[in-house]
Amino acid sequence: MANKEAAVAELKGHFENSTAVLLTEYRGLTVAQLNELRTSISADATYAVVKNTLTKIAANQAGISSFDDELVGPSGIAFVHGDPVTVAKSMRDFAKANPLLVIKGGYFDGNPLTAEEVTKLADLETREVLLAKLAGAFKASLFGAAYLFNAPLSKAVRTVDALREKQESAQ
Repeated sequence: MANKEAAVAELKGHFENSTAVLLTEYRGLTVAQLNELRTSISADATYAVVKNTLTKIAANQAGISSFDDELVGPSGIAFVHGDPVTVAKSMRDFAKANPLLVIKGGYFDGNPLTAEEVTKLADLETREVLLAKLAGAFKASLFGAAYLFNAPLSKAVRTVDALREKQESAQ
């Protein structure tokens, strides 16, 4: 009994400390394939094979009831502590290569996610790519502004040069 209470407390802590949670079914995957999955997401998430009953109790204690109907069969959960988009991409790619892994849903930013919504999350650009695009847009805006500020100045210089040449040629 104490072991079960400790397991529920540990799972509850994972739910509360994760930025996102992805629920999967892994029926038929080998230990080697599960290790490959764990390795592929290890930078941003922890993947755990879980007992459904204990997980349901821990999720409910953490305020997550969206998994209640999904916790059937052999379940595994990715507890995300990094970028949820990167983990969703890795899980989606792994599921494409290993169709026995089924993404059942998730929980992100206080909201339950369906399997389709997890796929949409995986289709987003990563945080780094979005920041790079934003920096590029800022750089382009600053370049445009600098050009606009310099244009009247260079036009004025050309006008003064033209007037000076006209006066020199008139003398």
